[in-house]
Amino acid sequence: MPFLRIVLYTLIIITGSTDGIGKSLARIISSYNPKRLILPVRNRKKGELLLEYIKTSKDGNVECIELWDMDLADLHSVKNFVDKFIKEVGELHYLWNNAGTFCSGLMKTKDNFEQQFQVNHLSHFLMTSLLISTLKNSATPESPCKIIHSSSNSQRIGKIDFENLYGEKSCGFFELYSNAKLMNIIYSNELDRRLKGSNITSTACHPGFISTNIGPAGFIRNFIMMFARSPDIGAINVMYPALDPNIDEGGKYFEDCKEVKPNDQALDEELAIKFWDKCEELLNNYDSTLLK
Repeated sequence: MPFLRIVLYTLIIITGSTDGIGKSLARIISSYNPKRLILPVRNRKKGELLLEYIKTSKDGNVECIELWDMDLADLHSVKNFVDKFIKEVGELHYLWNNAGTFCSGLMKTKDNFEQQFQVNHLSHFLMTSLLISTLKNSATPESPCKIIHSSSNSQRIGKIDFENLYGEKSCGFFELYSNAKLMNIIYSNELDRRLKGSNITSTACHPGFISTNIGPAGFIRNFIMMFARSPDIGAINVMYPALDPNIDEGGKYFEDCKEVKPNDQALDEELAIKFWDKCEELLNNYDSTLLK
């Protein structure tokens, strides 16, 4: 695989790095020896285990890694992370919105949003929106900045229903997951349109059917995961849109390192604008200071 944009001297954020795909992604990216690789973690102990895993691997490099506290199920935690990042770092070149969750029932965050909607989409929407100015200040024609959103091919059965956006009326748990993964692509595409001419691109991708800890434990899950591919394959799939030198345009969706057509709603620009405005409305109604 021809990766090869140089990530040396770059500032990178990867969410969801303590398990599965993100764990492999953090290890592989660290091997390029970026200037700083900042990993937001909800669980500090799992973060320390991640460092130990990378330290004992053949290709990892912990010297460039920093663990920072952030919980995507807590919007104020996301805001605090970004405020600190802007104040103490102020430069960003690659942002992997990789974290995700899968719930087998209706679960709420402390902010009272459905968990899959908030963790998989709304918190990443907030974080990325707040980091746009930093990305713009870091991007140049010679060194464009990249935003990558980890979606899923389950987006194909997703649907945006503004009357039931995050299951406030009723929704099956897999439907909520699929809807959130569709939101990732809708947001990525609209973000790319809004960033035209800024030397920043936004793309989305499906990592593949990968063996991870996402979802509830149990016999059925364990049996299904026997047929899944390794997290390293998933990491390569989410690295591809950012690091392949032949990809210079955003607003695309990839599966297994190939550009494919997503759900029709992901290509509806009118819907994307309405959805963007709705997300801002939800955040402002919850706390009008979050987007400032």
